[in-house]
Amino acid sequence: QVQLVESGGGLVQPGGSLRLSCAASGKIFRFYTMGWYRQAPGKQRDLVASITSAGGTDYAGSVKGRFTISRDNAKNTVYLQMNSLKPEDTAVYYCNTAPYRTNYWGQGTQVTVSS
Repeated sequence: QVQLVESGGGLVQPGGSLRLSCAASGKIFRFYTMGWYRQAPGKQRDLVASITSAGGTDYAGSVKGRFTISRDNAKNTVYLQMNSLKPEDTAVYYCNTAPYRTNYWGQGTQVTVSS
């Protein structure tokens, strides 16, 4: 069983930056492709970035060039560096495997981009 705990969200002005962290329990973390997802009010939960066990990355078009996903397998942690934030980035952000496993969802972390 893997448990995922997200942190690092908050309120930021447009153009600002945030770094999200996802701490994972379980020794097999390093073998998973991991992803960051987000869900805005009234919308579905979408994958915005993923990283393979070897470090290969992929991004949704809406965040490409602004967000960077990374991982530290020694710390069982995945990160999402978010720059040039826009109001439309406002959402609850979650990490999970990619594709996701239903029983791995954590509580998420709220990101609000507003002036």
